Amino acid sequence: MELHDVWFVLIAVLWTGYFFLEGFDFGVGILTRLLARNRLEKRVLINTIGPVWDGNEVWLLTAGGATFAAFPEWYATLFSGFYLPLLVILVCLIVRGVAFEYRVKRPEEKWQRNWETAIFWTSLIPAFLWGVAFANIVRGVKIDADLEYVGDVWDLLNPYALLGGLVTLTLFTFHGAVFTALKTVGEIRERARGMALKVGLVTAVAALCFLVWTQVDTGDDKSLVALVVAVAALVAALVANQAGREGWSFALSGVTIVAAVAMLFLSLFPDVMPSSLDEEWSLTVTNASSSPYTLKIMTWCAAIATPIVLLYQGWTYWVFRKRIGTQHIAVEATH
Repeated sequence: MELHDVWFVLIAVLWTGYFFLEGFDFGVGILTRLLARNRLEKRVLINTIGPVWDGNEVWLLTAGGATFAAFPEWYATLFSGFYLPLLVILVCLIVRGVAFEYRVKRPEEKWQRNWETAIFWTSLIPAFLWGVAFANIVRGVKIDADLEYVGDVWDLLNPYALLGGLVTLTLFTFHGAVFTALKTVGEIRERARGMALKVGLVTAVAALCFLVWTQVDTGDDKSLVALVVAVAALVAALVANQAGREGWSFALSGVTIVAAVAMLFLSLFPDVMPSSLDEEWSLTVTNASSSPYTLKIMTWCAAIATPIVLLYQGWTYWVFRKRIGTQHIAVEATH
């Protein structure tokens, strides 16, 4: 396997890790409006992800940085062609981070309520737009002979991409609901399980349609295996949720995300960004990659740094592993 193939796999792993971790992160943010009945319950939900949300976003920074270094042509075309949706995502992530930190800076109810509203919208919008973006990458976009994007933003809002956005939105919300059930006690836990069932059924229908569409258009035998695993894991997650096995349900919803993202990358390879105008103009792991020497240096750096990052983040989740509920939050507390 050539180094550019290795880095395609590594970037796929980074995006998979990001969607697995930030997926439930976004889902909990969305549930602050859909699940919580009062501000105390909103604080419980926010506290379930409070210690980890910023660490989850590191996966996005790493995935973006790795793409820039390993496949500069891919990075350039992607960020120029998808400038507006990626800018919206970036602004949402900035506002979301500010909302988590500033929400507790003043005790006034209106102040905190406004920041909690910001958390909801800046969780929902990126959850939808990531699906739109990746669906367009797999489907192919208007890239010319100079390897430049020549379409406009309206070309990105096609039925396949919008369905992809619906899938990520519902899947992340389901992932967040089972995470909430896993991390809380009492009435919130029970309602989270009920919400997971409702959202999970919608997710199952949307995901099946999207993944089958992808398989028919660009899939092969390997992507078909990933499709079967994704669907089976989602059904099993729903069954585990109904049985009150939150740990299994969360793990299986994570497997669903991993398998679904793996299917997209398997359908994409060896392209990194197909051209819908001419197959010869597609960006591939070969024509979009950096020099072998650059990739070699990156490989050594990743081999040293990645285990350290994984150990640290794993330790963080272990430290904050206990369940919480409204009884764990003082009424006068502002966080």
